[in-house]
Amino acid sequence: MPSSTGLPVGLSVVPAHFDRVAIAPGRVNLIGEHTDYNDGFVLPAAIDRYVVIAFAPRSDRWVSVRSLSFGEDDAFSLDDAARLPDGGWRNYIRGVASALQEKGYRLTGVEMAVWGNVPPGAGLSSSAALECATLGAFASASQLTIASRDKALLAQRAENRFVGVECGVMDQMASVLGRRDHALLIDCRSLDVDFIPLDLDAHGLRLVIADSAVRRQLDSSAYNERRAECAAAARRLASLLGRHIVVLRDVGVQELDAVIDKLPEPLSRRARHVVGENKRTLQAAAALRQGDFEAFGALLYASHDSLRDDFAVSCPELDLLVDLAKRMPGVVGARMTGAGFGGCTVNLVRAESLADFDEAVIEEYRRRTGLAAHSYVCRAVDGLRVVSRDDPAVAL
Repeated sequence: MPSSTGLPVGLSVVPAHFDRVAIAPGRVNLIGEHTDYNDGFVLPAAIDRYVVIAFAPRSDRWVSVRSLSFGEDDAFSLDDAARLPDGGWRNYIRGVASALQEKGYRLTGVEMAVWGNVPPGAGLSSSAALECATLGAFASASQLTIASRDKALLAQRAENRFVGVECGVMDQMASVLGRRDHALLIDCRSLDVDFIPLDLDAHGLRLVIADSAVRRQLDSSAYNERRAECAAAARRLASLLGRHIVVLRDVGVQELDAVIDKLPEPLSRRARHVVGENKRTLQAAAALRQGDFEAFGALLYASHDSLRDDFAVSCPELDLLVDLAKRMPGVVGARMTGAGFGGCTVNLVRAESLADFDEAVIEEYRRRTGLAAHSYVCRAVDGLRVVSRDDPAVAL
């Protein structure tokens, strides 16, 4: 929400010499969950929820950061960008600085003021948005030229090696490369991106995020456990199939069906989800190209069932949100989105049914759980930008 100065609320109070602004969006993953670190396919879209950093270069090697969202500060030397125990948001800033310098980039000090409206812990990639906006600020302040794909990989490196979350690259790719009114079909092995039209307005549809109000900390969840299970399943399948298999991306649906009863639990279910989800993601992209939103919606429901039953990363609250949505005639498709264990669902809703959605899904969920769930309509937007402070884009 812009202030009277045209800046997002919060950034309007920063000093005038913070004359540049890095803007990075969060993302919603439409389909393709827990496939990215298996070198599979994902279909996210950058959304109109952002991390925004106003910044100014310094003449020394110090970084000073003020989080306007949390009312907290950090300061460190680029010569000692150490990870902080329980550092929270600070470690993402420090991690980006560390990743850039490890790759040989020479950084100058920066003053930053950070604001955001991507809800943390909701599965909408607030961390990737923070990383990518930070990377944009450092690159601009230090006059670095970095290709878009490399920016995403550097942001991922910060989260993997510094923060300690073994995420795939989907979140960062979506935040950097997002395109207005498009989803991104990302091949997480080659990092090739195909922009898929997300022509919702023409079909009278809206993308609605339902926030369960169940928060989770990704690095303390079972995320890393699931990743290890996928790796173990790939090793078992290589032995069973008698060929070289690096990750579950290398296994086809029919191949898996032929040997799945020889895989122990829970590896069989983990593999069935990932292999099936890759197929569903490619089918979903094809459905969007054809404007077949009924088929697309059915794939969303199938994805949720698999995440709930085979990958075991849903929770009762997310299941309830999807079940309530599925009963409502104006909803075309719904599923949990993000790593799971809490967070949000993504829903494809007919425009004329938006008010009914709030009553039939959100209000009913609140009545049953006592949790302060809420929904918001979002749209696909452009990815990372660095602009001058007076640029109209800063008003979001």
